[in-house]
Amino acid sequence: MSREYLVFYGSYRTDRQGIKLAHWLIEQLQSAGDQAQLVDAMACNLPMLDQRLSDHAEGKAPDKMRHLADRIAKADGFIFVTGEYNGGIQPGLKNLVDHFLPEFRRRPAAIASYSLGPFAAIRAEQHWRLILGTLGMVISPTSLNLARIGQAFDDQGLPIGDDGARLTRAFPRFAEELHFWTDAAKAQSHKI
Repeated sequence: MSREYLVFYGSYRTDRQGIKLAHWLIEQLQSAGDQAQLVDAMACNLPMLDQRLSDHAEGKAPDKMRHLADRIAKADGFIFVTGEYNGGIQPGLKNLVDHFLPEFRRRPAAIASYSLGPFAAIRAEQHWRLILGTLGMVISPTSLNLARIGQAFDDQGLPIGDDGARLTRAFPRFAEELHFWTDAAKAQSHKI
């Protein structure tokens, strides 16, 4: 069964390390027969939140916001790839997500966190669990956490070293849980 995923990524930094993880996740999902596309907050370039999509009058939301809402509506599930800034979440990713509310309700999500250091952005992951739950999303209990991302991928984007090996070993369970919740949400949505 093919599933459609959106992989959200939110760093605006010059040397964006997490993009490597986002691209690797997309490749892994696609090699397993799923469809996956990147949603890069920097490329989307939504303004700082003033009004959510649902706050705009019918047909008056900016085109790029409506286009992303259409992509969200078509997706079966989501992966949020997050780093940690000063013990918290990335503002670019949070701003992107805040533009949408009913679009995420009862939708499955998984979290992949990364850091340059040894703690793999665990605190940001915990913040995202609260945020996504508040949006009404179903969050996979299995996350993917990557420490020392700067040393975990080679120039071709393939995992290397001890941290890359841990990532590769952890991915099948991460994907299995995401698939389970995605399939459950799809089955339930047909009943409503």
